[in-house]
Amino acid sequence: MMTNLFSAFDPATSKSLSLNWISIILVMILIPMNYWIIPSKIMIIKMNIIKSLSLEFKLLLGPNSKGFSLLSISLLIYILINNMLGLLPYIFTGSSHMTFTLTLALPLWLSLMLYGWINQTHHMFAHLVPSGTPGLLMPFMVIIETLSNLIRPGALAVRLMANMIAGHLLMSLLGNNNNMNMILPMILSIQIMLMLFETAVAMIQAYVFSILMTLYTSELI
Repeated sequence: MMTNLFSAFDPATSKSLSLNWISIILVMILIPMNYWIIPSKIMIIKMNIIKSLSLEFKLLLGPNSKGFSLLSISLLIYILINNMLGLLPYIFTGSSHMTFTLTLALPLWLSLMLYGWINQTHHMFAHLVPSGTPGLLMPFMVIIETLSNLIRPGALAVRLMANMIAGHLLMSLLGNNNNMNMILPMILSIQIMLMLFETAVAMIQAYVFSILMTLYTSELI
C-alpha cells in the first residue's frame, strides 16, 4: 500500500509529543570519546580529520580566527552525524526540517551581524558598496547587498533541508515498489547507487554549511 510520501518527515509520535526530535541528541552518544592514554584507531582517524579541517578553516578565517574554527568543526561534525543517521532505517532525520536547519543558521548569522554592526560599523557600511561601483548604481548596490545579507540564514537552512528531503523522497518512492518482482533486481541496484549518492550528499551538505558560515565570519574578523 502506498502511504503518504511525506510521512517519513513527520516528527510527531503522538498527539501531544514529538519524540522523534530525540534523534538529534544521539549525536552526543556517537561521537567517540578518549578514555585511554594510548588512542584507538577511531580516535586517531577522528583527530586527523579534525586537524585537517582546522587547518582549512584557519586558512579561510585568517590569522585573527579567535577560535572560531572550533565552532565551525563542531557544526560540521554535528550536521554530518545527523545526516548520516538519517540514512539508516526508522531513524528520524532532523536536518530535513526547517526547524532544525534554521535553528542552526539564524543564531549564528544574528550573532555575526550584531558583532559586526556594534564593533565594526564602518566596515559593515563599506561592505554594502563593492569597490569600483559607479556612483549612479551605488543606491541600488546598497539595496542588493542588504537583501543578500538578509537572506543568508534562510538560504543556508533551505539548501541543507532541500538536499536532504530530495534524496529521502526518491528512496521512499523506490522502497514502495518492492512488489514488482520482474524489475526487483534493477530497483535494488538503483537503491544501492542512490544510497551511495545520498551518503556523499550528507557529507557534502555538512561541509558546505560550515564552510559558508566560516566565509560569512571571515568578512567580519
